[in-house]
Amino acid sequence: MGILYYDREEFDFDDRVLMHLQIVVSTKLRRNEDFFLSWTLPVERGSGRHALWIDNGIPLHFFYSGSRAIGINREWVEFLMVSAGKAGGLVLTEEPRTEAPPASA
Repeated sequence: MGILYYDREEFDFDDRVLMHLQIVVSTKLRRNEDFFLSWTLPVERGSGRHALWIDNGIPLHFFYSGSRAIGINREWVEFLMVSAGKAGGLVLTEEPRTEAPPASA
């Protein structure tokens, strides 16, 4: 479980989710594009929803609990980038399931 530190607050995310967020957030901030990031909390974590205004002026730190490299799902990154460009901002969704390639005979 990784942590997103944002303006002295901590938010827990799975390392895989956090890596995909880092790619999208860093891309948007390099382009000087501020945006909202929002996500819902599962019932076991108290329910509710977070929404953060992301801009270059607020301290941001990604902490990963694991040391292994994380494979990137380009389809998910693209989906999140499109979401971040909309009026409602980046709405974090679950990673889309990709179908496994057919087994070779």
